[in-house]
Amino acid sequence: MPSFDEVLKEAGEFGRFQKRVFFLLSQTGITFSSLFASVVFLGRAPGSFWCRIPGAAELSDRCGWTLEEERNFTVLPLLLGNESVRGECERLAVTWDTSGGCGSPLARYGNHSPPLAPCHGDWVYERPHSSIVSEYDLVCGNAWMLDLSQAILSLGFLAGAFILGYAADRYGRILTYLLSCLGVGICGIIVAFSPNFTVFMIFRFLQAMFSKGTWMTCYVIVTEIVGSDQRIVGIVIQIFFTLGIIILPGIAYLIPTWQGIQLAISLPNFLFLLYYWVVPESPRWLLTRNKGEKALKIMRNIAKHNGKFLSPHYTEITVSNQEVSNPSFLDLVRTPQMRRNTLILMYAWFTSALIYQGLVMRLGITGGNLYLDFFISAAVELPAALIIIVTIDRIGRRLPFAVSNIVASIACLITAFLPEDIPWLKTTVATLGRLCITIAFEVVYLVNSELYPTTLRNFGVSLCSSLCDLGGIIAPFLLFRLAAIWLDLPLIIFSILGAVCGFLVLLLPETKGISLPETLEDVEQL
Repeated sequence: MPSFDEVLKEAGEFGRFQKRVFFLLSQTGITFSSLFASVVFLGRAPGSFWCRIPGAAELSDRCGWTLEEERNFTVLPLLLGNESVRGECERLAVTWDTSGGCGSPLARYGNHSPPLAPCHGDWVYERPHSSIVSEYDLVCGNAWMLDLSQAILSLGFLAGAFILGYAADRYGRILTYLLSCLGVGICGIIVAFSPNFTVFMIFRFLQAMFSKGTWMTCYVIVTEIVGSDQRIVGIVIQIFFTLGIIILPGIAYLIPTWQGIQLAISLPNFLFLLYYWVVPESPRWLLTRNKGEKALKIMRNIAKHNGKFLSPHYTEITVSNQEVSNPSFLDLVRTPQMRRNTLILMYAWFTSALIYQGLVMRLGITGGNLYLDFFISAAVELPAALIIIVTIDRIGRRLPFAVSNIVASIACLITAFLPEDIPWLKTTVATLGRLCITIAFEVVYLVNSELYPTTLRNFGVSLCSSLCDLGGIIAPFLLFRLAAIWLDLPLIIFSILGAVCGFLVLLLPETKGISLPETLEDVEQL
C-alpha cells in the first residue's frame, strides 16, 4: 500500500495542476492584506473640521451662508479669544437666535469672549464621507474608538484562527475556505453601509474572523498538495500578501470615500467562490478522515492534468494506521517534541507580529505623503521573499529564521541610540529591521506548517498564529504608551523580544527536504 508522498511523486509534485491551484489561491493574500492594513485609509484624517454652535445650521440655511462663512462666524471669534484652542473640540457656550438677522450673533458680546463648552457630536467636516473618522465622529474625546476598531479587527483574526482553524481540520479545507470567502464578502458589504459605529464594529469583527479563515486555509491547501522539495511555495504565496499592501494605496488614491475602499477590498471575495469547481479538497486531509477513495480519485485527476498516470494497481493510499480523531489543544502539547515546538512557535508568532506592526506604525509617524510613504514602506517587504527563496533550500529553515530575528533585534537597538539629527540614518536602520522581521514573519508560516502532522496541521498553524493577532492587539498600545515616556523605548523592547526569539528558534528541528509529518510519531522522530 503506497504512502501519500509516493503517490504524489508519481502524480507530479509541482506540475501544471498545482501551479494553477497555487496561483488561484494566492489571490487570497491580496484581499487579506488589504483588509489587514485598511485602517490606514479607512481611518485617515478627514481634513479640517470644527464644532457647530447650536442653531448655527438653521441660521446658515436661512441666510444662505457657505460653510466658510459659517466657520468665520463660529470658529474665528473662538480663536481670537482663546489662542490655546482650535475650535475642533470646543465651542462657544452660546445658542444662536435663529429668529434674528443674518449678522453675526456674537456681536452683542463686544470685546468679551463668551465662555467655552466641550463639543458633543455636532462637527462639520471639510470632507464628510472620506473616512470612518468623519462618518462616525471619531474625533476629540472619541478618537480612541479608531484604535478600538483596529483592535476589534485583530480580535476577529484571533477568533478566526481558533474557530475556522478547527473547522478546517474537522470539516475540510476547501469547505471552510469557501464559506469564509462568502462571509468576508457579505460582512464587508454590511460594514460599508453600517448605519452606526456599533454595527460597523460587529461586522468588522466578523469580516476579520472569516478573512483569517480564508488566508490560513488557502496556505495549508497549497502546502499540502506539493512535494517536500516544493514547499517553498509557502513563502512565494506571501509575496501576494505584500502585493495587496502595495496595491492598497493605489485603490485609496483612486477612490475618494471609505465606503468605496471597503467595497473594493471586500467584493473580490465573491469571485473566489468560483474555486468550488477548480480547487479540490486536500487529499492529505481526506486520508486523515478515512476517505481514501476520494483522495485517490483526486490524485488521479492531479496526475492527468500534470500529464502523468498513476499505477493502475493503486487502490488505496495510506497515511498511517493512527486512528483519526478531532484535533484539540492537548494534542499540541501532549508529547515532548510537540510541546517544545508549539511553545516556541507561539512565541515566534507573537514576537514577529509585535515587532513588525510596531515598526510599520513607527515609520508612519514621520508624516509626508500618506500614499507614497505607505507604498514605499510596503515595497521594502518584497526583497524578504526573494532572500528566503535564495537561501532556505540551500542552508535550511532554522538558520535564516534565527539570524533574521537577531539582526532585527540589533537594528532596533542601534536605531534607539542613533542621534535625532540624522533622521535618514535612523529610518534606514529601522527599515533594515523591518526587512529582517518580515523574513522571520514569512519563515514562521512555512516552519509552522512543516512541524505539525496532517491531522493537526491546520489547527496547529491557526492556534499558533493566533499569537500573531495578540501581538497585533498589543503593538499600538505598547508603541504609543512607551513612546510617551521615551520615543525610542519601544525599540528597546522590540530588541529584547527579537533576540530571545532568535535563540529559541535554534531549538526547533530542521525540516529542509523532509516529508511533511503525517502523525504525532513522525513529529517525535524529527
